[in-house]
Amino acid sequence: MPDLADDRSLWAVAGLFAVNGTLVGGFGATLPALRERLGVDAGGLAVVLVSLAAGALVSMQIGGRLADSRGARSVVLPASAVLIAGVAALAFARSLPLAAAAAALAGLGNGAMDVSMNALGVRVEQARVKPVMSRLHAGFSMGNLAGASAVVLIARLAGGGAAVITPALVTLSTVSVVACVGISRWVPLTPGIRTVERPDVGPRVPAFAVLLGAMAFSFGLAEGTAVDWSSVHVTDVARVEPSTGALGLVAVSAFMVLIRLFGDRAVAAFGRANVVRLGGLVASIGYLVAIVGQSLPVLLVGWAMVGLGVGMIAPQVYAAAGHAGGGRMLAVVVTFGYGAFLIGPAIIGALIRQVGIRHAMVLPLVLSVALVALAGVLSRSEPAALQSGER
Repeated sequence: MPDLADDRSLWAVAGLFAVNGTLVGGFGATLPALRERLGVDAGGLAVVLVSLAAGALVSMQIGGRLADSRGARSVVLPASAVLIAGVAALAFARSLPLAAAAAALAGLGNGAMDVSMNALGVRVEQARVKPVMSRLHAGFSMGNLAGASAVVLIARLAGGGAAVITPALVTLSTVSVVACVGISRWVPLTPGIRTVERPDVGPRVPAFAVLLGAMAFSFGLAEGTAVDWSSVHVTDVARVEPSTGALGLVAVSAFMVLIRLFGDRAVAAFGRANVVRLGGLVASIGYLVAIVGQSLPVLLVGWAMVGLGVGMIAPQVYAAAGHAGGGRMLAVVVTFGYGAFLIGPAIIGALIRQVGIRHAMVLPLVLSVALVALAGVLSRSEPAALQSGER
């Protein structure tokens, strides 16, 4: 089994991110079809999404403690199996209660997998010379793109509509099982997620964690809205078929991949704070375009900008938390992010019912602007060389 500095460890952890992204992307892209199968409105979809997030929030607390005590590898592999099982169960759910139960099971796997794979990523980055968190999150975005694209392709073959759900999610679940089995031998062992003591931070650590948590909440809702609602937004505003509306999520995912592939270089050159400032600004413009646009091409441009912007943010906030306070602070910050995933779907769903799906996008726009204002917080966790752009 390779050590943390071995390239095989980096690729294995990136593979875990990709598996997670594939399943989440497939889930998000099938939401319009799931709405049709279940015969529900945005409020019904919100129930499914809240069930997913609630399961994740619960398992994150358990998974974080187990990763600290037994090592992240011992958490991430079983958690991936639970996530796959939940997505596979959703493929056959034909009522709202069954869909919510399957989503909750997927959430239980996703929450523990998310915190443990990010903890592994921080440990791999600590063992290397240059930043790697953006590339790891690029693995998630590549999987997200692959999952969403697979749904679009299978919809074309299956005839579209609700018929796409079962073949799409079964296919993605099967591929994920094969991938996890293939990379499991290269997932590195760790003695636990180390809590880093920083004497220069001292009593400010809790306040720093809360500020990072506020950033996590903001990008969690902004990114979560893009992943969960972009396909529904494009379907409803452009008045296209659900399989075409899924192109909204494809646009988000594609541009998240693009920026995350080059994000580590940007961090090394300009620092985490400046990268997040730019990301928040670009995401804000993207949401503005999504609000005012009506045609399919314009909406896809808007969602592409959202993906480009939010793709810069999560890797940097999580890396800052892990480097500044180790697994303990990472768990706190990731929990804030999942708090956004927990209440975000309900808030967006309620807003859609009150003001329509276009105007509901004002909330993630405002939170994207807030990220620009909060970005300076990240400078506290950066070495002086990284703040100045030297590496």
